[in-house]
Amino acid sequence: MQVEVLNIEGKATGRKVELPEEIFGAEPNNHVIYLAVKQYLAAQRQGTHKVKTRAEVKGASRKLHRQKGTGGSRKGNIRNPLYKGGGTIFGPKPHAYDIKLNRKVKDLAKISALSHKAKDNAIVVVEDITMDAPKTKGFMDILDNLNVAGKKAMFVLPEYNDNVQLSIRNVPSVLGVLLSDINTYDIVNSEVIVLTESAAKIFAEEEKAEA
Repeated sequence: MQVEVLNIEGKATGRKVELPEEIFGAEPNNHVIYLAVKQYLAAQRQGTHKVKTRAEVKGASRKLHRQKGTGGSRKGNIRNPLYKGGGTIFGPKPHAYDIKLNRKVKDLAKISALSHKAKDNAIVVVEDITMDAPKTKGFMDILDNLNVAGKKAMFVLPEYNDNVQLSIRNVPSVLGVLLSDINTYDIVNSEVIVLTESAAKIFAEEEKAEA
């Protein structure tokens, strides 16, 4: 799959990059995408919810009245869950929500998500960006030129660039990530993926190395 490389003005450079068909032309598996997104969202949960049981709430431990002869029901102490201020029965306790997925499943989910974006023509390749200083307005101009301004975009860089990252982080609709850190949720959650030319070439190089 060949994609035209655009410059920061949004015009064709005459260069093209080859994105491997094994990734961007693969048949998507929607179920593994669901599993990977479910795992990501589950990992965001803190799991710190907690209620007090009858052993933890305040209240005397004396028996409220004698067992028999009152004509009423049997009662223990005031911490009984049936009373106001009593403990909670079967309430939530702290626990992790992590879901285990095999590496091959997560890789397949990522490939499937990228394949969906390729089928939707939602992948843009731009020449490598260099900035002398952090400047959000300058980065916004680049987005305007690429016709992705206002869209939820994932901007993929091959390596960390301080000036570019600082320029991106003030744009609420754009997520700047390193190629090594992309995940299925971020791919699915974005409307368009913007790859720098170097990042796009790494896909092809890695695929050749595996072959």
